Formats: sequence, C-alpha cells, structure tokens
Amino acid sequence: MSDDRYDAMFAALCSEVGFCLHDKGQKRVIAALPEGLDAATKVAFAAAGVDYLNALGDHRRAVRDCMKAHLPKA
Repeated sequence: MSDDRYDAMFAALCSEVGFCLHDKGQKRVIAALPEGLDAATKVAFAAAGVDYLNALGDHRRAVRDCMKAHLPKA
C-alpha cells in the first residue's frame, strides 16, 4: 500500500471523480506531487488509463481540485 497520509486523497479521487487507482498508480502520483499538482494530475490520468489531452477541462480541473482539497497537511 502507498503512504497512509494520502489515503483520504485517493479515497476522494475514487468516490468523487472515479479515479480508483491501484497501489502502483498511487505511488506514481505521490512521486509526482513534488513537481506540482499539474504534474500529479497528469500522472493520475495516466494511471487511470484516461487520455489527459483529450479529457474535458472540467474533468482535469475536478481531478486537480480533488487532490488539492485532500492533500495531507504538512
């Protein structure tokens, strides 16, 4: 399992936007977070098997906003 601090974020991604990522995908998203939310959003799309470039802007924004709202506090 990935870092427990991110459980709420991944649970929200699954229930709110339908991105139910497997452990490997979750680890890739966590690894991308230091590069920023935009990078992590692109990785989340790739891990979910969704084409980021062809996704609607509202969908991309929903995924990014969901991650931002549920990031663990420092």
